Amino acid sequence: MGRLNIGAALVDLIWPPRSLLSDRLVDRPGMIEAEAWGKLRFLTAPLCAACGFPFEVEVEPGALCGACAGERPAFSMARAALAYDDAAKSLVLELKHGGRRDGLGTFAAWMAQAGNALIAQADVIAPTPLHWRRLASRRFNQSAWLAQALARQTGKPLQLNALNRTRAGRSQEGANAAQRRRNVAGVFKANARANLAGRTLLLIDDVYTTGATAQACARAALKGGAARVHVLTLARVVRPVDVTI
Repeated sequence: MGRLNIGAALVDLIWPPRSLLSDRLVDRPGMIEAEAWGKLRFLTAPLCAACGFPFEVEVEPGALCGACAGERPAFSMARAALAYDDAAKSLVLELKHGGRRDGLGTFAAWMAQAGNALIAQADVIAPTPLHWRRLASRRFNQSAWLAQALARQTGKPLQLNALNRTRAGRSQEGANAAQRRRNVAGVFKANARANLAGRTLLLIDDVYTTGATAQACARAALKGGAARVHVLTLARVVRPVDVTI
């Protein structure tokens, strides 16, 4: 047995891998037992051609949801792997607030499947940035973790600092759509060193809630010279409920 395998075996002995959705022990990190798997709702067609909102009935190719028909978003397309419900909420909160990383490979695989068309067009992958004060207090950016995992799986170039957050702003937790838009208005800026000119940027985040952050980031990237911006998230809100994220 090689050194890496011995190390992995020792880690599993000290911290046995558990399911991403429960405390049950599993064979390897990143797994979900069959009973819990059925609780997840993966988003598949038919979807809004722009924001990826799921339709309940079949629609014509290229159909837009009401919001996007009224005003096309700054990004070209957004897709998400999961609907943000109770099961997905558990995954997101353990990642975002608990710093749990053992599911990253699994999440990246789900996101790669949901966003395969976006990934094929992307020149570079970048995470939604945190302000440096928030990053210092939290000590990690879960969106950067997801972007790194997706870059490893797809082989696409990764730019961790393609965008910067110039102001800390208020927390988005509990804010409505209008408040979220105000909170992120003008707070993002493209990093000149990232050289986004003429490139297609794939923006990664954990949750798409109202699209306010995705829109603000897309505008900043386009202003910085990007040809287009796509958005790919682990989960997205699909109904108007109070969510804690």
